[in-house]
Amino acid sequence: MWRLPGSRAALRGVRTAVERHTRAEAAAAATETAAGAMERAVVRCVPSEPKLSLSFALADGSHKNMQRDQSEPLGRALSRIATNALKGHAKAAAAKKSRKNRPNASGGPGPEPAAACEPVVKLYYREEAVAEDVLNVDAWQDGAVLQIGDVKYKVERNPPAFTELQLPRYIMAGFPVCPKLSLEFGDPASSLFRWYKEAKPGAAEPEGGGPSSLSPSSPSPSWTETGVNERVYTPSNADIGLRLKLHCTPGNGQRLGPSRELESVCPVEAGPGTCTFDHRHLYTKKVTDNSLIRTVSYNLLADTYAQTEFSRSVLYPYCAPYALELDYRQNLIQKELTGYNADLICLQEVDRNVFTDSLVPALEAFGLEGVFRIKQHEGLATFYRKTKFSLLSQHDISFHEALESDPLHKELLEKLVVYPSAQERVLQRSSVLQVSVLQSTKDSSKRLCVANTHLYWHPKGGYIRLIQMAVALAHIRHVSCDLYPGIPVIFCGDFNSTPSTGMYHFVVNGSIPEDHEDWASNGEEERCNMSLSHFFKLKSACGEPAYTNYVGGFHGCLDYIFIDLNALEVEQVIPLPSHEEVTTHQALPSVSHPSDHIALVCDLKWK
Repeated sequence: MWRLPGSRAALRGVRTAVERHTRAEAAAAATETAAGAMERAVVRCVPSEPKLSLSFALADGSHKNMQRDQSEPLGRALSRIATNALKGHAKAAAAKKSRKNRPNASGGPGPEPAAACEPVVKLYYREEAVAEDVLNVDAWQDGAVLQIGDVKYKVERNPPAFTELQLPRYIMAGFPVCPKLSLEFGDPASSLFRWYKEAKPGAAEPEGGGPSSLSPSSPSPSWTETGVNERVYTPSNADIGLRLKLHCTPGNGQRLGPSRELESVCPVEAGPGTCTFDHRHLYTKKVTDNSLIRTVSYNLLADTYAQTEFSRSVLYPYCAPYALELDYRQNLIQKELTGYNADLICLQEVDRNVFTDSLVPALEAFGLEGVFRIKQHEGLATFYRKTKFSLLSQHDISFHEALESDPLHKELLEKLVVYPSAQERVLQRSSVLQVSVLQSTKDSSKRLCVANTHLYWHPKGGYIRLIQMAVALAHIRHVSCDLYPGIPVIFCGDFNSTPSTGMYHFVVNGSIPEDHEDWASNGEEERCNMSLSHFFKLKSACGEPAYTNYVGGFHGCLDYIFIDLNALEVEQVIPLPSHEEVTTHQALPSVSHPSDHIALVCDLKWK
């Protein structure tokens, strides 16, 4: 009888070659079946959890998913499996008896089924029975064999598995379909993906039964291969009116886990035609080389603001209602952002669910990783290309909290308390600053301080934005000088300030006088005259466009990518959409543009 040497033996697994070619994978599976492959018993056992799970299918076709204490002796688990097997057999026998009790050919009842006895249940490792006093955590090893009666199961401990798998609800021709997925013990790059579409009515059946055999119980649509075996699929106009199906197998580079399938809820819809960003993508077809940093700053227009009666009837009455729907806009946002092939993306007005369900799946599939900072109803997101950067640390703050409690801002707070009305208004604001320190994966001496913010929006809030910016720059200086001395700064955001405002003057000139008109932006009652300065040498990488926000009642430049002139320079600015493109549907957002803002895109270069 086999016993484990020591309390926890190292996991041993039979290495399974990951075959990426669909037909080769199918052929290998067919060969394995012909050779009489064992059933699969999947064990999930992680140190941080008290229980392990065991999943397998019984001979009667029922699927069992058991939870057992890791510290329990194996014998108890095997006894429970035997009981479940007996119950399953009894149910199957009862059903069989019900059928047999119908009169037979001679008019009498069918024969009584034989009474079942509890099957023998054993666990083997290296062809030796595992002792029943061995704890579950040590007994269920990868490669062990579970025997239930005459049926044998190969134990797979912690194989790659999808913990979440989801297709977008709304799919459009010409726009990438990026499944939301989460894996345990695996990674997407080592997983297999196969896309199918419904066979058109009246179309010939796929050769040899084809992929429709993947859903033997479904009488419904047959499926044809799209020929795309990648994580992302972009439907064509030929797919309009057809649903999609994704067959995916999780992997980790050594072996594959249980496959899963999912079908789209709705058929592929027609796209809107040419979008405002299509021409811009001609400049961003490839990822830049390591000497450049393609940077994007974009206010996405949060769904929480777009989906209000006020937005539909007052702010954006010119926009078709369906084009304000999140499902529609997400298609455009995903295509626009992935088409920029950016290294850094700073986003504002990001709903939490949009970050997790839409942006992460799409941008991760194209090589980016992201972090999120909530404000109240929406927040900020920063994404970076994983082949170029790794995240060293995060230093996010809430402006009002930092101003009140961080000694770094003591002097500024002392200036502000002299003006109680202004102080109260400033401390009521919920704006936040997201700061991420990145390190080059190619040269560890190269680091970046990437800041992202969305300043207070009100047209009369000029003095509030000045104070928020003073807090931001003091905090960024602390990170880029005290914590990581000498690292360059890229500061992106929607600053809600045109180039003529005090906020912009303060950033690019390094100071603001106490008599600037913006200190009284909301009238004399809230005037708060003070002089401010900062030591950075910053400039707007994309200059001062005529507008980055274009709605029915306003257009102006509110968004910027400020860069540290001591360390960075601009290689190229990706042209903004033409005025004709922006106003095709009167203003933004529109059926061809998902936000009321326009993304800023530029290639930066290390000096």
